[in-house]
Amino acid sequence: MGLKTFKPYTKSTRGTVVIDKSSLWKGTPYKPLTKGQNFTGGRNNNGRITSRHIGGGSKHKYRIIDFYRKKKNITATVDRIEYDPNRTAYIALLTYKDNEKSYIICPQGLKVGDKVEAGKNVEIKTGNSLSLSDIPPGTSLHNVELIPGNGAKLARSAGSSVTLSGYDGEYAIIKLSSGETRKVSSKCIATIGVVSNPDQKNIKIGKAGRNRWRGKRPQTRGVAMNPVDHPHGGGEGKTSGGRSPVSPWGQSAKGLKTRKPKRSDKLIITRRKKRNR
Repeated sequence: MGLKTFKPYTKSTRGTVVIDKSSLWKGTPYKPLTKGQNFTGGRNNNGRITSRHIGGGSKHKYRIIDFYRKKKNITATVDRIEYDPNRTAYIALLTYKDNEKSYIICPQGLKVGDKVEAGKNVEIKTGNSLSLSDIPPGTSLHNVELIPGNGAKLARSAGSSVTLSGYDGEYAIIKLSSGETRKVSSKCIATIGVVSNPDQKNIKIGKAGRNRWRGKRPQTRGVAMNPVDHPHGGGEGKTSGGRSPVSPWGQSAKGLKTRKPKRSDKLIITRRKKRNR
């Protein structure tokens, strides 16, 4: 699956770049593994906006993903690979030997008809899930747990992965794509391979309307507002805000560390790389 461009018949198609989904399942999702969603428009139970720039968008059901790989040492066959509107990665529908079905995050290279398995002493191949203690160093992983039995939390978005660097006692050392190196319990479960759809980062929306279809509303610059609405608002003529960049509530928007100390800080060996601003 590659990228798809269009002839410039309109202004929007001139710059649009999308993912070619011709090889994905074209039907509806497996109904027992879906549930409805309540779209709040960014408002809380009092009707007040608590998350800006959210609203509208196409209705879609949530696909229930098995982040725990609950069926241990039972072989499953990949029935189909589907698009999921709730995430950037593709999902795969598995059918186990006992005819139970489940959705998983689809890794790169997984095809319809492939066999996958989770549990102890399973083969080291794409799509199989097992404990970090049973995986050789240097392996690319996704769907990694932070706490044993708590479900996958790391490397779940399109094209992402972590690398198993080695072991330190009862901990496994993993390197994240952000540059962070940290320890996690070697009892944590991880899945072999890299998440599907690596071309997600190369798409170009093409027009404002496509963002509205995705439930994203327009953003207004603070300097274009009135002083009552934003600290950067007001002023005679066009101004730059008159102060260092801040949020609408006055919190610094550049470089201010807001992360509170956590007990898990001691497990971080190297912090993530700083972004180039």
